[in-house]
Amino acid sequence: MKRAQTSVEINEVLANRHSPRSLDAAALLSRQDLLAILEAARWAPSASNGQPWRFFIGHRGDEVFAQILDSLVSFNQGWAHRASVLILVAGVHTREDGKAHKGFEYDCGLAVGQMVVETHHRGFVAHQMTGFDAEKAGKNLGVDASLTPLAVIAIGKQAPAELLQGAMLERENAPRARKSLEEIVVKGLPN
Repeated sequence: MKRAQTSVEINEVLANRHSPRSLDAAALLSRQDLLAILEAARWAPSASNGQPWRFFIGHRGDEVFAQILDSLVSFNQGWAHRASVLILVAGVHTREDGKAHKGFEYDCGLAVGQMVVETHHRGFVAHQMTGFDAEKAGKNLGVDASLTPLAVIAIGKQAPAELLQGAMLERENAPRARKSLEEIVVKGLPN
């Protein structure tokens, strides 16, 4: 586990959360853990309580998993096949009144954020990816035109980094880094 070097103490789940690629190909995500992860997402805040997130869940070895895996770029396919679960996140891009839902991606991101925190709280890891072909994922899974595929999340148990090779191993072993607060807070950072 690579704990973040935070400028002040934060919640341990958040401080320890990262996105490893080395996953245990034998680990399973229980029904109870998956339901809790999805429940955490369900209770995310959303504009006008629209809840525009939709999830397509593939369990390692089933057809949905294979369809999601097939949509990933080759680099991500090289490690994500070991995940216990792959989840395609799609968003409803139109409101019920037919107008564009300008904030649907933001709302879906909040749901994914809560999903990821619950995943790590339960002793699993989550790795979110935009390195996938959204059109291919949509076609593979029969995603309705009312939905926009946004990201794929791999969930599993972390395994030793040495299962990876080359660039993947280098990334796995690289120190965690983030921009400083001074770089991301444009105005109003307390002294």
